[in-house]
Amino acid sequence: MARISRRNPLALMVLATLWEQPTHPYQLVQTLKGRQKDKAARLNYGSLYTVIASLEKAGLIEAVEVTKSGNLPPRTTYKVTDDGIAELMDWLSSLIAQPEPEIPQFMTALSIIPALPVDEAVRLLKKRVDTLQDMCDAMAAQREVSRKAIPELMSIEARYQEAMTRAELAFTRQLVDDIETGALTGVKMWRMFQETLKTGPIRQADLAAACRAEGFEWVTFA
Repeated sequence: MARISRRNPLALMVLATLWEQPTHPYQLVQTLKGRQKDKAARLNYGSLYTVIASLEKAGLIEAVEVTKSGNLPPRTTYKVTDDGIAELMDWLSSLIAQPEPEIPQFMTALSIIPALPVDEAVRLLKKRVDTLQDMCDAMAAQREVSRKAIPELMSIEARYQEAMTRAELAFTRQLVDDIETGALTGVKMWRMFQETLKTGPIRQADLAAACRAEGFEWVTFA
């Protein structure tokens, strides 16, 4: 069995959907969108046809029928193969059982937040808090609507997304408070960093001195 990259979650969704029943790409997209699975993976026809081609080349799916209706272009119906089912089960099991280290863009931004002036960073973090709160409110409202329409099993990913958003909201609120109250160690050094940048580059010796002034040992790595 040929190997495929497991970096594209759309391939996993295609395998799972075709395992339910054979279908053609257009209907597959409609099914995923109708189930709101487009929130869990990037879904468009261009990327879908690329994924289908790679799955077929790997022997994980196969064409079973080509139909044509009126002036519409021919539609190829695909089904998952035995190898495709095995890949689906192994891939899904791995994703469920093994946490994958992920680097959200927000974490990247936080790692270099001292590049912003302190007050500007606080302003932007507060703006993020407002946006996250709006997102949480919208998710909660959608959850109530969905609860009356479909079993929770069919929208677990939305429940996960809401939990992660609420966790980020709580973290960001606490971070703002810690910066404003000085509970976050290093804020004085942050302000010194910004003041120094107004006149020239930062010297490692100055950073080390500012760090030690707050009671911390400064360690650099060559």
